[in-house]
Amino acid sequence: MATSHPNSFGAAATLTSGGKTVKYFSLPALDGKNGIDLKKLPYSLKVLLENLLRLEDGVTVTADDIEFLAKWDAEAEPSREIAYMPARVLMQDFTGVPAIVDLAAMRDAMKLLGGDPQKINPLQPAELVIDHSVQVDEYGAANAYDLNAALEFQRNRERYAFLKWGQTAFHNFSAVPPGMGICHQVNLEYLARVVFTKEEADGSIVAYPDTLVGTDSHTTMVNGLAVLGWGVGGIEAEAAMLGQPVSMLVPQVVGFKLTGKLREGATATDLVLTVTEMLRKLGVVGKFVEFYGPGIAELPLADRATIANMAPEYGATCGLFPVDKETLNYLRLTGRSEEQIELAEAYYRAQGMFHTSDAAEAEYSTTLQLDLSTVEPSVAGPKRPQDRVLLSETPASFAKQLPTLQGPNANKAAARQMVRWEGEGGHASLTGDVTSSEGAPAPVAPQEVTVQITTHDSGHTGGQEVVAPANSVKERFGVDPDKYLSDGSIVIAAITSCTNTSNPYVMMAAGLLAKKAVEAGLTTPPWVKTSLAPGSRVVTDYYTRAGLLQYLDALRFQVVGYGCTTCIGNSGPLPTDVSKSIEENSLVAVSVLSGNRNFEGRISPEVRANYLMSPPLVVAYALAGHISHDFNTESLGKGKDGNDVFLRDIWPTQKEVSDAVHQCIDSEMFLTQYAKVSDGDANWQQLKFPLGDTYGWEGDSTYIRKAPYFDGMPATPAPVEEIKAARVLAVLGDSVTTDHISPAGSIKQNGPAGKYLAENGVKPADFNSYGSRRGNHEVMVRGTFANVRLRNKLAPGTEGGVTRLLPEGEGMSIYDASVEYAKRGTPLAILAGKEYGSGSSRDWAAKGPRLLGIKFVIAESYERIHRSNLVGMGILPLQFLEGQNVESLGLTGEEIFEVVGLKAMLDAKFADGKIVSVIAESSEGKTTEFSATVRIDTPQEILYYQHGGILQYVLRQLAGKA
Repeated sequence: MATSHPNSFGAAATLTSGGKTVKYFSLPALDGKNGIDLKKLPYSLKVLLENLLRLEDGVTVTADDIEFLAKWDAEAEPSREIAYMPARVLMQDFTGVPAIVDLAAMRDAMKLLGGDPQKINPLQPAELVIDHSVQVDEYGAANAYDLNAALEFQRNRERYAFLKWGQTAFHNFSAVPPGMGICHQVNLEYLARVVFTKEEADGSIVAYPDTLVGTDSHTTMVNGLAVLGWGVGGIEAEAAMLGQPVSMLVPQVVGFKLTGKLREGATATDLVLTVTEMLRKLGVVGKFVEFYGPGIAELPLADRATIANMAPEYGATCGLFPVDKETLNYLRLTGRSEEQIELAEAYYRAQGMFHTSDAAEAEYSTTLQLDLSTVEPSVAGPKRPQDRVLLSETPASFAKQLPTLQGPNANKAAARQMVRWEGEGGHASLTGDVTSSEGAPAPVAPQEVTVQITTHDSGHTGGQEVVAPANSVKERFGVDPDKYLSDGSIVIAAITSCTNTSNPYVMMAAGLLAKKAVEAGLTTPPWVKTSLAPGSRVVTDYYTRAGLLQYLDALRFQVVGYGCTTCIGNSGPLPTDVSKSIEENSLVAVSVLSGNRNFEGRISPEVRANYLMSPPLVVAYALAGHISHDFNTESLGKGKDGNDVFLRDIWPTQKEVSDAVHQCIDSEMFLTQYAKVSDGDANWQQLKFPLGDTYGWEGDSTYIRKAPYFDGMPATPAPVEEIKAARVLAVLGDSVTTDHISPAGSIKQNGPAGKYLAENGVKPADFNSYGSRRGNHEVMVRGTFANVRLRNKLAPGTEGGVTRLLPEGEGMSIYDASVEYAKRGTPLAILAGKEYGSGSSRDWAAKGPRLLGIKFVIAESYERIHRSNLVGMGILPLQFLEGQNVESLGLTGEEIFEVVGLKAMLDAKFADGKIVSVIAESSEGKTTEFSATVRIDTPQEILYYQHGGILQYVLRQLAGKA
């Protein structure tokens, strides 16, 4: 507690916990002063209020800011900016590597500006969990984990060495090595404090709420533990690490009242899909969501975390639960010290923030209510997490969606006969064409098939092709010819992602279902790629104690890694025969996963339909093999006794699940695993890395390259230039996500990024993923807007990262066009529809466009994080006026654009409004002039934009040049 603190409200106080006295800033001290009444203030805003109260300095945070927030008007539109300083920053390696690359480049730039490189250092604790680099290359085998881990280190040596350098070079920075778990689950089970403590210069200890921002949008999962945090772009997180406050508008808060109790057969996943659908329908972008009501007491903390995790899917900044007895129980279960638990209770009770059954209800901007007993088994898909479908209606829903999912050659599609045999010395795959009448919903089994048998043994391949009557195939080859791939066949079934692997109830349900399935004699079809990627090693500990791991193994759900795999596109390659069948017949293959994201092109470029669901349903669908399976009327197969086995026969009861959880999980598991979480395996321990205050960049590295954002940067910013003679690089529709914009997934050999790597001596087998190469801007800029499902209206009839160079009209890749425009000195723009930039908080969704030369975007609306990231990279976000869009204004994207009046507006800090004129001139000389809103939302963002970006602003400030 600094002695210079104004303490305008006399809130400085002390409390005793565990025999120790700690300082804190008391919220109850505000009650009754200047008409302040905190009884109705939402829990989440009390966290923000404490932040302002503690950080009051008369400049960044004033007494007026504190009073304004304390007297929050629930119905007011957000208009007042506050400076919020989170206690810490959380990163995963995909987003963390470029953040550390930027910090390393800032140290180099600081030297050039005559400053001290050591000033470039995290001022707030920065914690990075390496969890996004493991890929499901091997699966369905006992050694799958070891093989995937070995491949991970082989591919990522440069990145990991760089992160180990960062651990030694930067103070206040720590990294959890690969193979330890998923970022958000490690945060929930280990990193989160609930109450934070900090030693002041005078040796005293000050206590305050644990808060954070994270470079992954699912940072919100820790909201289930009553820790306020949300996802930001890497650039905003870097600024927070460097002591810059997060500038934010005081939000509206939506109250979500929960009553009742989940009924038999419904899971936390079904609940969160229902909540997501309800909140998306309401519209909560840019708002806080806060859960309250008697139903909270019925939800174990793991269920709360599942709901909180998907805040980005329902569009909210956060989805917060309060501190209560269940919070303390979870801290105890996960091995937190009694001293920490006692302080958490004492602190939140002293602040009037400890939730009890008789707690008064806060006042909210809007409220929703859900009776938990009405929740039904559901899935979400095939393209968006908010598109919930009742399990019973999934077959009909898929049939309805099918025409929108099919590719350009769908009319030529026939089903593909495909079975596999596993045996000694490798495996054989059998495929054959299956004839079907055009438009038939399912293929007709053939009378005769062409059989291709391919054997793989010790890396050698051999094969033969024979024509055989279908009814003789089983006898001759030992495989069943009555299996085939068709539209709707499930080719990926993955228990993955922090959303559900952090929840032992749904995980135990999956294990118990697997046990009953195996005991009944069921197996998974050979074309389903199955995988289990737990969020922490504790999961396999309790599976082992419960005796369930062997049954998951029997269904080929072996552990493939401890990290974020299928949910982010690290699903790995499909078996060759499956890929061939999909490609040759233009099939709409399906993935089912227990994750939180199912956007187009995300899971696998070969899979066109993706469904989110609970872990036990993932197992059920893996057994069924087809998304159109009707669990009510169709059996999962014949049991050992020859009778049909239905899902209802093997679905575990709530009591069975609850008993398994309580009998097989204890705090000792968490203490044991997290005691060694920083050690890493032998690969990590033996990894060599450079030393020094500044990084020794490897000139030939294709993984880590010095960030270019500070090249040629003057000590003081040049005046903002007006945007003239701009060309449009892409015209995009609604719901273009950061997955469409930011490079993700595998790198295609014939794309700009693949060509760059090949030119630099990298073999296609070693391309790795875009995520693993996020520290190399040369790769990333070439993969920006390269998603295979991107539809650019400037290049009609195409999919992928292509455009037309204007005015010539020549078709080419978006990257190649940007290079040509750069030669001409032409600034670039993007035209888009609603919800531009929804999805993960990917900094490269803003960095990539910046490096392509994009100066501004005009969209109908933006997702919160992406809009902020655009400003943070010096890109101007403009918004069409209500009711206007590309179509209504008659724009084609072939016009030349000019933005009028921006400089004067910024200089006046929007004193005269935020509406600029945009002039679009067609090749025929026709002029269309329209107005657009400047979406630079805070005074701090004006400074960022004027400096060319947030990093440039921070660097100049630290160098004493701003």
